[in-house]
Amino acid sequence: MAPRTDPPHPGSPDPGPHHPGPSPISRRSFTLGVAGASVTAALGTGLTGVAAAAPAAPAPARRGAFFDETTLWDSLVDPLENYHVHGLAVLPDDTILAATEGRYEVCDAGPRDLLMRRSTDGGDTWTATETLVASVDGQSWGNPAFVVDRGTGEVFLFYMLSIRLPENTSCSGDSGDLYMISSADGGRTWSEPRSMPGLFDHFPYEWALHGPGPGHGIQLDNGRLLLNCAHRRVIVGNTVAQRFYGVASIYSDDHGATWKATDEVPVSVDYPINEARLVQRADGTVIVNGRAAAGGNRQRIVAVSGDRGSSWSQPRLDGSTGTFNAVDAGLLRYTGGPGSSEVDRILFSRPDSPVRTNMTVSVSYDEAHSFRYSRVINENRSYYSELARLSDGTILLLYGCDGDIPSFPRRVVICRFSLEWLTDGRDGLSRGPGYRESVVDLAADAAPSGGTVAVTADPLAREGGRVTFTPHEVGGHVEYEFDIARAGSYELLLRYYRTADGGLVTVTLDGRRPRTAVVDTTSALADGYDIAQLGTVGLRAGRHTVRFTASGPGLGGGTLVSLDSLSLVNARSQADVRNEVLIDNDELGYEVLSGAWSAGTGVPGYRGGNYRSAPAGTGERAVQWRPVVPHDGEYEIQVSYTAHENRAGNAPYTITHAGGVDVVRVDQRVPGRPEPRGGSWVSLGTYRLAEGLATTIKLSNDADGAIVADAVRLIRID
Repeated sequence: MAPRTDPPHPGSPDPGPHHPGPSPISRRSFTLGVAGASVTAALGTGLTGVAAAAPAAPAPARRGAFFDETTLWDSLVDPLENYHVHGLAVLPDDTILAATEGRYEVCDAGPRDLLMRRSTDGGDTWTATETLVASVDGQSWGNPAFVVDRGTGEVFLFYMLSIRLPENTSCSGDSGDLYMISSADGGRTWSEPRSMPGLFDHFPYEWALHGPGPGHGIQLDNGRLLLNCAHRRVIVGNTVAQRFYGVASIYSDDHGATWKATDEVPVSVDYPINEARLVQRADGTVIVNGRAAAGGNRQRIVAVSGDRGSSWSQPRLDGSTGTFNAVDAGLLRYTGGPGSSEVDRILFSRPDSPVRTNMTVSVSYDEAHSFRYSRVINENRSYYSELARLSDGTILLLYGCDGDIPSFPRRVVICRFSLEWLTDGRDGLSRGPGYRESVVDLAADAAPSGGTVAVTADPLAREGGRVTFTPHEVGGHVEYEFDIARAGSYELLLRYYRTADGGLVTVTLDGRRPRTAVVDTTSALADGYDIAQLGTVGLRAGRHTVRFTASGPGLGGGTLVSLDSLSLVNARSQADVRNEVLIDNDELGYEVLSGAWSAGTGVPGYRGGNYRSAPAGTGERAVQWRPVVPHDGEYEIQVSYTAHENRAGNAPYTITHAGGVDVVRVDQRVPGRPEPRGGSWVSLGTYRLAEGLATTIKLSNDADGAIVADAVRLIRID
């Protein structure tokens, strides 16, 4: 294949979200191709000796806000059918290694090579594609995951051989054996493959597939090398629940000479943790943050280890990164960590949408309990992602994008950008974020009235425990006193615990309702932590009182209130907060009142995994959305549907609001406004709404054509 060269395109200080078109393929001048050299897939005898990596030529330091993007693999240009699932590593000398699966078929268990490209100048230029592990007779090599020993400079690449049983008609493997190769010269040459059998045989789950990473492992403050591995039973003969999805990592305390398995994250059908990332927090604990194996629009699953990954807490859902498509995502310690005097920053990348679109990167200043600033990298199709950083602070994002296949990308690109660009100037390595946080531990010193409190120890809580308030009746409350040393403007961030029997809680601070005053603590799928941005308040120095009142049943009918912490944040810039309340069909708050509503995906433009529809009738079929209104006020009500010529021209939306009941007829033959996070939106108007669960939006089939029920959202009008 002839090399492809595109004209250089210098990075813009602020190019905004990426809107890919048919050309150019790359924004810089690079050569694409497949190198002839490859590493045989036969079993090797072990690792090569450790040697220091040769220093690369130092890249010039970049300053200010910048962003650029380079295509590393493109299925329309390169020889293989598809490129998907990636690993990324930066070595101590700033050499960048990027790996991907080169797929001969658009299939998770079809023939796959492991490919790599390498840069020694900070990503300005890249070597041609090199085949590290070649598919022979249809072998399926996958899940590349790097681990770098920053003391020795050696880099390890883990991967698996996926095998399908003959009776498996899906495109996923039944078993996956673990392998590893290593390089002591910065990725120029690699050892013979090393098979790693038996590491997980002692677990009682009959796990057959052992998938490293993908992405990268980490090195802890004591030198331990730690890599996440995901496991499950065979597909044939097992339902999703019977596959026992779970995580048990591997570690090395002797610079990669030997590897052992950690304990598993306790396996649970409610928490089917799969592809995941690891980060060590400043206090030395390690968190694992993973996707749900079953797909769909979900929160992440997390667990924590207090013994450097040897054992793990019970898993829980964690809403700190929001709810989005269950997909492999990137997580990276950017600055700070154990023993560091730097600002603690953790980065997170994912397609922020119910489907694989809208690649977004966010930054956390509180050890991944919340993420403060976010920036959209690409509004269009976005897939698996991986993060790394160079010594000058440049952030690297490797991810799949573009194309017409919902689950697999057309291209794999690497983006380079600065912290200043990511935060739109609100943070930088030289000036910092101007961020200060005080945490009120809500598991301590609770003063209940009209109910009882119980404290549960939980290492996933901010201070190691959470409180559950059981009200005797509506209006019971629990309150806390705390001191503020300096008067100022403070953002209030509530971290709470969701359960199936959670109820509504109303928050007041010194008798005043913050901007978000009402929170529903009901869980939709499984128990876990979530966050609520309550708003910004001015506080004088001295003592203050925050009260949490059990104000009624939640969407699940329960009344319990379980709380973790209240953060008071004083910062130079406001956090990024979505000014909306959104309910998709099939989510908590949506219900079928009568009749049958069929799930459909035939007409694009819906939000999430599908939409619901009903034929024209007389109103015998009806659905309803019940949003939790966070505060009394004016809200624009918007609805999403998929437009088509067979739709109703007079779909009746009945709105119950603070001033009464209105019926708004919508022509569903006319498309709404599409958005990167999904949906095609039309406004029903602006209404005054009462806080809590008094507002309803009902849709029936009393219309002249087919009716579509997709999503509803409230946009607060300040």
